[in-house]
Amino acid sequence: MGMLMLLVTSAHAADLNVCAGKDELPFSNQNQEGFENDIAKVIASALGRNVNFVWWSDARYTVTEFLDKKKCDVMLGVDESDPRVLKTVPYYRSGYVFISRADRNIDVSSWDDPILKEHNFRIGVLPDSPGKNLLLQINRYDDMFDYFAELTNYESTRNKYIRIDPKKLIDDIADKHLHVAMLWGPEAGRYVRDSKIPLRMQIIDDNVKKLNGDKVPMYYKVYIGVRKDDDALKQQLDVAIKSKSKEIDAILKKEGIPLLPIND
Repeated sequence: MGMLMLLVTSAHAADLNVCAGKDELPFSNQNQEGFENDIAKVIASALGRNVNFVWWSDARYTVTEFLDKKKCDVMLGVDESDPRVLKTVPYYRSGYVFISRADRNIDVSSWDDPILKEHNFRIGVLPDSPGKNLLLQINRYDDMFDYFAELTNYESTRNKYIRIDPKKLIDDIADKHLHVAMLWGPEAGRYVRDSKIPLRMQIIDDNVKKLNGDKVPMYYKVYIGVRKDDDALKQQLDVAIKSKSKEIDAILKKEGIPLLPIND
């Protein structure tokens, strides 16, 4: 689902020291232009603290090097299946989307759509997303291998963090280099919103299954995570999330993120 995680430490009672992606837009960057930067400030205000951002540059180590070592106490952007942390109540729910140019009149909202299997229909996905496995499942991965190589500048992503700007896929839709792109809604919202070429964003039907029948979720709730032994902070954050839900929703809607009912 996307690469950003924000971490928070309470080393000073008056501050909420937030460890955030240095170059991870649309989630976060060093200029505090990401929507998770804004949400962190809202959460901090609910706790009566100020924000002091501390920047990370490799998403692989946000838990092991920051949270577990108590450099940070809170991590934003956690999904429900993450076993490494204690999770708060969710603060939003969204889904994966298909994006296309509006003037191409492409109506795709399901991985069962036959058009996705046409070999001249170019589908862009991020290499480490569920889309890669789904392309393999419909025998389209080899067709798009050149695009994966292009995204990573012909470098292997094995044992290496290579950040791919989701805006690249949006630009490739606008330029007709791709017919559709599959992205996590929150990483696509602002770029679809701001595109000079009108784009269409459709939430993908949550009926995707592997060949063995196992479900591939398209919808996710998003949580704040804390260390497993920090239930007191978890409870404080639960209260903060509930009290600031309208402000958080306003940030997400302004961002252009497709939101789903949080309690479904």
